[in-house]
Amino acid sequence: MTDEPEAAPRTRLYEFPGGLFELQSAGGESDDDAGFYLEFAGRGALIGPDKKGAVMTYKPRAVGYLRVDVSGMDQLWEQTQIRRLATRLGYDFADMVIFDPKFGRPPLARLKSQATRLDAEAVLVPSLEHFEGGEVPGTLVQQLDVITADSEETYARRPMPGLVGRLSENRGRW
Repeated sequence: MTDEPEAAPRTRLYEFPGGLFELQSAGGESDDDAGFYLEFAGRGALIGPDKKGAVMTYKPRAVGYLRVDVSGMDQLWEQTQIRRLATRLGYDFADMVIFDPKFGRPPLARLKSQATRLDAEAVLVPSLEHFEGGEVPGTLVQQLDVITADSEETYARRPMPGLVGRLSENRGRW
């Protein structure tokens, strides 16, 4: 039995935008076995030489949508307008869904699928002309906010009429 002193635990801090990554070892462990956890350093925490607190921010995601048969030669310009609007409104732009009717798929199926997969909160379109009949589909507004780039109108998410009543009637039956 040897009387070697225990190795002192080591802590290493790594800064990233919005917080600190703290790596701790329990002493006698190699660096490969060290445990770690993520710690948020909120307002007032000391980070670096400027001693300013970090603030984690959330940017909602948005996807763009356009139809090639409506955009025509303006497709690239409209894509740029959608991306600029997303940036200006504070969205994290995640994807551009481009619908081409020559493939014969339902126009909104891929958009809804991508928005769900990416956890998007809004869809940005060049104009209402990119939807059938020039109107925002009700099923889309149930899932996402819809924002037009040309007029910057917002069609906010809302529940389908009648659905709210049915949910309250069925409370406790599920």
